[in-house]
Amino acid sequence: MPLPIPKSPRVLKHTRSIVAQAYERADGLWDIDAQITDTKTRDTSLASGIRASGDPIHNLSLRITIDTKLNIVDADAVSDAVPYPGYCNTIGPAYKKLIGLNLMRGFRHEVKQRLEGIAGCTHLTEMASVLPTAAIQAFAGDVLPTRDGSAEDSEAHAPFQLNRCHALRFDGPAVEKYYPRWVIKPESPAS
Repeated sequence: MPLPIPKSPRVLKHTRSIVAQAYERADGLWDIDAQITDTKTRDTSLASGIRASGDPIHNLSLRITIDTKLNIVDADAVSDAVPYPGYCNTIGPAYKKLIGLNLMRGFRHEVKQRLEGIAGCTHLTEMASVLPTAAIQAFAGDVLPTRDGSAEDSEAHAPFQLNRCHALRFDGPAVEKYYPRWVIKPESPAS
């Protein structure tokens, strides 16, 4: 379903695009490549000069390499288009500070601790916040068993995705319909 029609005429001025792609590597590790691009629909005057309409003001990439336990074993960042060439594009090595973090254990908090403000690039650090969910989506069905919810499911633990979002909460109708073994019915008040 699309967004509602805007209530007033409007003109596109800026586009921010964030893309994340996951690759399974031959060595058993996974690469998650993320890229953020900012473009304007008009020529833009920057302190460093004019950026032509459609040319990226930011074109930044971040790659993390993770194991199947979601531990970061390597990280690289590059800045191909920046508003302050020679300055913005020197921060890439700082993103090695992501090595050793786990995407599911305080990752976003640790990213802020290590790379917020002048310790990193605002845009690369912001983009890092999409990495955990991109990795989970990549792992779903390959590394993390999602299971189909059938009555024959004999696993001792619920599928990984349950109780991690509004739709798949244990006491909700989606779990009742698609994963009936794992539904938790709210207790009825005593009469």
